[in-house]
Amino acid sequence: MPDSVCHTPGPDTVRIAVITVSDTRTPETDRSGARIRELAAARGFPVVSYAIVPDEPDRIDAALTAALDHPDVEAVVLSGGTGISARDTTVEVVSRRLEKELDGFGELFRMLSYHDIGSAAMLSRAIGGIAAGKPVFALPGSTKAVALGMEKLILPELPHLIGELRKHRQKTP
Repeated sequence: MPDSVCHTPGPDTVRIAVITVSDTRTPETDRSGARIRELAAARGFPVVSYAIVPDEPDRIDAALTAALDHPDVEAVVLSGGTGISARDTTVEVVSRRLEKELDGFGELFRMLSYHDIGSAAMLSRAIGGIAAGKPVFALPGSTKAVALGMEKLILPELPHLIGELRKHRQKTP
């Protein structure tokens, strides 16, 4: 991080909900969800909620609502359903819920992906923002994509995001 960047102090740990969106994955075959949980745990961020839901908007929305309403969840990471097929509806569900979109997340994710997969990176609709006062990120379903998003973007910034959200919440009467 450049020396000129000043971060609002944030917590040492962030409690995360993980939602895998897939018609075919089970807890035994969900490698991307497992990778998110492993990376979060390695950073000291406990995963307090985990779900697998089919690529159905109502089911995705219900899982997202449950995660956002969970009193111990401070951030939500979704995996899957961010592509361009007719069944890929995660982005539509998440974007309806966002109070503020973090445009830079998707832009940076695609830029970093381009270095790995070339022009196919433009097919990713990864999105991030704030919903119900909590950071929410939707990543593609591949293990390589979730590792990239978690290691390079989400995990390094989550404490800062939480710190910013708490700072402004405390100032609101």
